[in-house]
Parts: sequence; C-alpha cells; structure tokens
Amino acid sequence: MKGGEFQVNRTEKEQVISELHALMGKAKAAILGEPKGLDVETVNSLRRKFREAKVDYKIVKNTLAQRAAKGTPIEPLSEKFVGQTALIMSYSDVVAPAKILVDFMKGREDFTIRHALVEGKLIDMKGVEALAKMPGIQELRGRIASMIAQPATKVARMVGTPGQQLAQVLNARKDQLEKQK
Repeated sequence: MKGGEFQVNRTEKEQVISELHALMGKAKAAILGEPKGLDVETVNSLRRKFREAKVDYKIVKNTLAQRAAKGTPIEPLSEKFVGQTALIMSYSDVVAPAKILVDFMKGREDFTIRHALVEGKLIDMKGVEALAKMPGIQELRGRIASMIAQPATKVARMVGTPGQQLAQVLNARKDQLEKQK
C-alpha cells in the first residue's frame, strides 16, 4: 500500500484508461464535482438517481482520467482534474445530470460542482444551475407528443361533428314525424 491506496498495476491502469476513454468518447455532457466526506448511503443514493437517468457517476484518479480524456469531447476538462474528483457523464440527455446534481446539492456543503462541459462548451456552476432549470429530454418528448396529439384530437372532433349534427337532425325529423302520426 502506498498513501492509503492499493497499487494498481500497469495493465489495470491501461484497462481503466481504455474504458474511461470509450465512455468519454460518447459523452454529450460531463460535470466535474468535488465530494467532501459523503457517507456511503448518500453516495449510493446519488448513484441510483444517476443510474435511473442513464448517467454515469465515477470517482476517478486524476492522472488516469487526464490520459483517458485525450482525443475525446471531454478533453477540454482534462486540466481541471485536480483534487478529489467525481466525474458525471451523460450520453443523451444533457439536462438530467444537472437537474439531479442541483437538486442533490440544495442545502449541502459536502459536494461542489467545479466545472462542466456540455456539447463541447465549458460552463461553471452558474451554467449548470441554468441548465438544470431547462426541460429534460423526457419532458420535451412529452410536450412534443401532446403537440402532435392535440391537432389529431381537433381533427377527429371536426370530422365527428358533422356526423353528430346530421344524426341530431335526422333524430329530430324522426321525432317530428312521430308526433304528426
């Protein structure tokens, strides 16, 4: 053991770098956070929320992460890997990790966001907070589906209305003829 950490051999380091590089290559958004003294239960709860949103949360060794970032969309963040680093990566919804983190950090001092990269642009904590206020991909999909369904509902009503009116006219005429008998 060295400095409280287990030695990782060269092959394991190369494997970690390779796996991280593959994930970083797919990432649309990455957030660097600094967890400070979070207990296991809290970290597991946070990881669960991220997993449900299809977001990766990893505590990374800075030197390995810097090497893995080379040639990926995350490379502009590589110089920011200092101190204890949590790397949060999303591969489709760039808003989800921001929403989860901002919600998690409310009233907490044991986790800070250092930097983030969204679609190739570096942003800071204020940028992540602004991103968290935007609708997520699921919410946008719901809105689009309702927009698409709304005109179809209106068309169905308009198509059905003349038929209803005709039925009402015929029914009224039938009633009128019955009264005359």
